[in-house]
Amino acid sequence: MIPETMSAIVAREPGGPDLLQPARRPVPVPGPGEVLIRVAAAGVNGPDLVQRKGQYPPPKGASDLLGLEVSGEIVAVAEGAGPWTRGEHVTALTNGGGYAEYVAVDARHCLPIPDGLDRIDAAGLPEACFTVWSNIFHGAAVAPGKLFLVHGGAGGIGSMAIQLGAALGLRVLATAGSAEDCAFCRDLGAERAIDFRDEDFVGITREAGGADIILDIIGGDYVARNIKAARHDARIVQLAFNKGSKVEIDLMPVMLKRLVYTGSTLRSRAPEFKAEVAEALKARVWPLFAQGRLRPVTHTVLPLAQAGQAHAMMEAAGHRGKILLRP
Repeated sequence: MIPETMSAIVAREPGGPDLLQPARRPVPVPGPGEVLIRVAAAGVNGPDLVQRKGQYPPPKGASDLLGLEVSGEIVAVAEGAGPWTRGEHVTALTNGGGYAEYVAVDARHCLPIPDGLDRIDAAGLPEACFTVWSNIFHGAAVAPGKLFLVHGGAGGIGSMAIQLGAALGLRVLATAGSAEDCAFCRDLGAERAIDFRDEDFVGITREAGGADIILDIIGGDYVARNIKAARHDARIVQLAFNKGSKVEIDLMPVMLKRLVYTGSTLRSRAPEFKAEVAEALKARVWPLFAQGRLRPVTHTVLPLAQAGQAHAMMEAAGHRGKILLRP
């Protein structure tokens, strides 16, 4: 039986991690084309931290609760949400609402839990897989042997980007902030891990021939440095600006090298686009998990009530892989 109310995490007001606290909320009712999931675990992601600060409002019609990915059991299926049925275990990309015991999700954004994977660990797959696939591979001709530079290689997005790039035949370089994190990146498939504290990723990347694709979450001075590290006809993908988005750069090399500089936010993309990506992941990526060529990387699993601690841990940037919350 589905209860009328549930435990959820809310922010008393925009601000720090300490403002996240448990509360009671009505259990959402799935609309047409949606399923209701009893949450087994929810992933913690960068956009959650930005929304907590009041700088990333949810799209119109989306839940105001944090949480962009979950795993769990389908407990209700609304009209038009086939072929899913009650009792199936899935992992899903949400539009918000994951920090709770139940969440309503567009059925097209659900995926089966890959064979052999723990259902808790599976909660950390959707945001990273949807983001990396949609920005690097979806609709792009990415030939094996190309050089792929991944910044923030030890984080949730970075750790998946390294694995997916290596599994699909790319040469992967990754930046990280310690010897231990660099070893972690190499274990995931990076042929070279660059400790940004005392190594210059620009020089190392150029010595390797220049990057064909760069995935960046740092911003700031990395914007100009990425342009230097890129080879002709390269593509630079910006997903976040941890060091700031306001920079002064010389754009002449973009023209001379014929670079493509792009970026995106996943949450605001059309539901139809996310459904296309889900189908591509199911066909191209999910089999790689079953084959053992990809694996989820979970740093820790905390109780839902400790969401504030999870956010503080993520902001400290000492984690490797995903931080998960369990109701």
